[in-house]
Amino acid sequence: MDRMVYTALTGLKGQMAAQASIANNIANASTTGFKSDRLAFQQLMLKGGSGLESRAPVSEEVLDADRRAGTIQQTGRTLDIAIPGTSWMVVQASDGSEAYTRRGDLQITETGVLQTGDGFPVMGSGGPITLPPAQDISISEDGTLSIVPMGSAPGTPPQRIDRIRFGNPEGSQTVKGLDNLLHVKGGGVLPDDLDAKVQVGALEGSNVNLTQALIDMIENQRSYEVQANLLKEAKTMDESSASLMRIPG
Repeated sequence: MDRMVYTALTGLKGQMAAQASIANNIANASTTGFKSDRLAFQQLMLKGGSGLESRAPVSEEVLDADRRAGTIQQTGRTLDIAIPGTSWMVVQASDGSEAYTRRGDLQITETGVLQTGDGFPVMGSGGPITLPPAQDISISEDGTLSIVPMGSAPGTPPQRIDRIRFGNPEGSQTVKGLDNLLHVKGGGVLPDDLDAKVQVGALEGSNVNLTQALIDMIENQRSYEVQANLLKEAKTMDESSASLMRIPG
């Protein structure tokens, strides 16, 4: 009986985690560069006497993201970049470590730091990229940043500042963090992708398929109901067993 209750409770916990993941995907269906969560379940074999055994999910977590590319849309904005292919842009995570993103809506802070739309500094050859005051900023196909300094005379050629770094995740174990960034599993960094190219004036959208997400939500809700009914059945069986063991007064 305890095994049945355990199976039902862990099943309910797993379905709740799945529902939260699906809801997060739906909420980010319009977020630039967002990669939908993939929820993974682990199972534990429970063995009992007389050859009895059962399986139950024991843990669940977002292990990674769906790597499919989102739709690239033209914006015409100078600091918007899309990253075709499998490369990921290197950014600085909140803990100071290197992480990776496909979000290319770049912005410049008041102190000149180049960052993504969700506030993560973009990494260059020497660390986070900082730009001096400029009257014009451009990004080349290979991610090189150039500026025309403030107050320059007309026709002044652009000056190279730095190149945005890109990482190649192929052959490396990576996971998606709660910050929606890609991290190397167990720590470490990805090898630099020196051949990475960008598409300037465009952004990669979210790869969430809303239709599929809604279907997943309905199916998950039905699975939750099955687990809840299993818990009710376990309670009924326990009460029935208890009534059979009562000694008449």
